[in-house]
Amino acid sequence: MSAMTHTEYQSIQCAAQALTPASEARWMAHYAPLVKRTVRKLSSHATGGMDLDDLEQLGLMGLLEALRRYGEPDDEFQHFALVRVRGAILDELRRQDWRPRATRQSAHRMRSAERTLRRKLGRDPTRDELCEALGVDGDAFDQILLDDNAQEFVSFDAMLEDGAVHGADDGIERQIVVRQSLEKALGLLDEREQTVIQLYYEFDLSLAEIGAVLGLTSARVCQISKKALMKMREHLGQH
Repeated sequence: MSAMTHTEYQSIQCAAQALTPASEARWMAHYAPLVKRTVRKLSSHATGGMDLDDLEQLGLMGLLEALRRYGEPDDEFQHFALVRVRGAILDELRRQDWRPRATRQSAHRMRSAERTLRRKLGRDPTRDELCEALGVDGDAFDQILLDDNAQEFVSFDAMLEDGAVHGADDGIERQIVVRQSLEKALGLLDEREQTVIQLYYEFDLSLAEIGAVLGLTSARVCQISKKALMKMREHLGQH
């Protein structure tokens, strides 16, 4: 992914005036599946007054904003639109306590058990050891991992968005900042971690889909992505 030149940036600004209401509607329909996939990944555990329809509407508003800022879509537009759609949804999720209380408590218990066992064993605990410490079976533990991982990605995406907001004034420039930040942080990861993060961000796959591609369980993908996000967050926090 290469940085956009000043000339390309100016041409996109000019193109933003070219869309008609009819072409907007056509492109909105074309990219609607992108909104649905993003909502599915970010809001599988949203509760309270928010449901999938609500979040889809937020995502569609983000998509419309992306079209009006970008103009006629080209090969680069999908990456730009993903940033805007995610941003619109994340803004709302951050305003709400989007995880159920029981989910937050389970994640807290899991993290506490991990720390306790790590100190006791002098190494990272295994899945079976964590299941025993928490008093849950494998399926319940995998669900805790999935719930916690959803929050990890929301937090990381929010961090990217916040960094882009402070690094650039314009929406297109913010997209460039986000992509450059991801590229730099990816260099810190091992090959499997890079693959998981790239499949999530660049190919827009869910964790279950990533597991199917790599021949791994969703729980294993969660563990890999959690470690990768931790490395990337530490790196980005230093810049």
